[in-house]
Amino acid sequence: MGKDERYDVVIIGAGHNGTTTAAYLAKCGLSVCVLEERPECGGAQETVEPIAGVRLQPHAIANYGGSAPGWEQLELWRYGFRMDWNPKVPVPYAYDRHLFTSDGPWPVSQKDQMGWAKMCGLLTDPPFYKDLMRATFWCPPHPAGVELNEHTIPYMQVYKQHQPDMWTRELMEMTMFDLMDEYCETEPFKVNQAWTALVSGAHGHMEGVAIPALCSVATVHAPAVAKPVAARGNMHGYYHAIFRCAVANGAVFRACCPVEEIIIENGRAAGVRLRDDATRGPKKIWADKAVISAAHIKPTFLKLIGPRHLDAGFLQRIKDLSLKGGSLYMTSFLTREELRYRPKYRRQPADQRQFTGTFFPSDSRELYFENVRDVLGSQANLTLPPSKAMWGIVASSLYDATQPQSTREGYVINGPLWMMVPTPEYQVEGLDAMDREKDKWNEYMRQALACVVENLEEPNLVRILGETPYEQELRNTGMLGGSWYGIRCDRDEWWNERPLPELARYRVPGIDGLYLAHQSAAHPGGLCLMAVGYNLMHILIEDGVAQPGKWWYPSPWYIPEDGKISAKLG
Repeated sequence: MGKDERYDVVIIGAGHNGTTTAAYLAKCGLSVCVLEERPECGGAQETVEPIAGVRLQPHAIANYGGSAPGWEQLELWRYGFRMDWNPKVPVPYAYDRHLFTSDGPWPVSQKDQMGWAKMCGLLTDPPFYKDLMRATFWCPPHPAGVELNEHTIPYMQVYKQHQPDMWTRELMEMTMFDLMDEYCETEPFKVNQAWTALVSGAHGHMEGVAIPALCSVATVHAPAVAKPVAARGNMHGYYHAIFRCAVANGAVFRACCPVEEIIIENGRAAGVRLRDDATRGPKKIWADKAVISAAHIKPTFLKLIGPRHLDAGFLQRIKDLSLKGGSLYMTSFLTREELRYRPKYRRQPADQRQFTGTFFPSDSRELYFENVRDVLGSQANLTLPPSKAMWGIVASSLYDATQPQSTREGYVINGPLWMMVPTPEYQVEGLDAMDREKDKWNEYMRQALACVVENLEEPNLVRILGETPYEQELRNTGMLGGSWYGIRCDRDEWWNERPLPELARYRVPGIDGLYLAHQSAAHPGGLCLMAVGYNLMHILIEDGVAQPGKWWYPSPWYIPEDGKISAKLG
């Protein structure tokens, strides 16, 4: 095309949020151009082969999107997506696994199971768990003038309708521990669920985040998904489908095209200017309807927009935003034989030795808080001994047999093992504090896993493939802080407050036609698949940018903004 390349919408960043938004808008009939800095699209949903035939997921491994409307609206099965389950067919609820403590397996009690099932909406007829998930994540924040209380917050309305004995104002003030203390029984169960919430994006020990934390765990449990790794071809397989959907509907993707500047003309986002080293010839690409940044919030405002177009006080608040969401050290283990549980961790019968992964150690909330203090408090390299460091791991046996982690004969890859470590930007010993001693920390992870596994030494152990948070950040520039959290998830930065009240509905104040679509700049955080794109669609419809067909349906808890086009008319 010529120098005046022009589209209805230009999207910066081809991670899953930018690509989901592109798929929705292209299906609306708009011309869409997505610009990606890296040589390959996909962002955190990549699969790599550091050794031929050995597959790793350095970032995203779990399908957090089982309740997403996008499965139906975007018809991803038409574009090659395959799962071990059908999102239209509920998976039976069964919590029959044991939890692992330092003393051995800990059975999940009947009261734990029933308490968890009640909180998640699984005991009513019909169950309301999908309504609860969608009300928590797949629903745009309300307009600024709507008071947030027990009558207006979407998930509170779901409880009021379906589980009225849980509907109390105090529910909005609880921590996840407070909630589980009411309905569950055993300490290891509560610790396991709270830690899963912590590494999934919501801090369950924070006041006011009980239900978002609960739902961040429930999104990866039955019946929302069948098992922790549900997408065939891993999460990159999911990304291929959403990418194909966008392209099939006419979206254009440009890799190796870093954006230097969002062009603002007369108070409106008019397009973007590419960096000089972009592989695309035309350095300016114009947008007739909207520019959408699916890049991290800080580079979006501090580099791409810049101070000329922003209020100084607002810009300072962007600079002051906390990234203390924690970060993850990811480790995979290449072995010659399948890993085996130590005798005390084997399930009955005694000869059942298949390694299926686990979380460890779920001893007590005191241990949970020791880990939180180490990671979010001292912000220095870990001080806990490996036997006390909390972690989880996905085993090779959890992947579909048609999509094994290792295709090399005679080799097995288990992982990643993920462990929370300090965010690089807040690491008091420097950004690369863990990188300088990577061999030490890889061995630390091995010792942590060896508390549960007995054959994690040579000659069975071939290689440890570890990735520090800073390495993750360098390989994926959208992961500021070395994690896909992007920002801490507590009551002060959730839903209508995330990350700042004036940004909650994805618009940029003072600049028409400029929108945000990154987990650090929009509700929800983390990897709730297709949530940011779906929620943003409501706002784009309100502003007249998009006009979807009959395939579109809005959130039932969505409240239109006065003077705008209601997304309920889509």
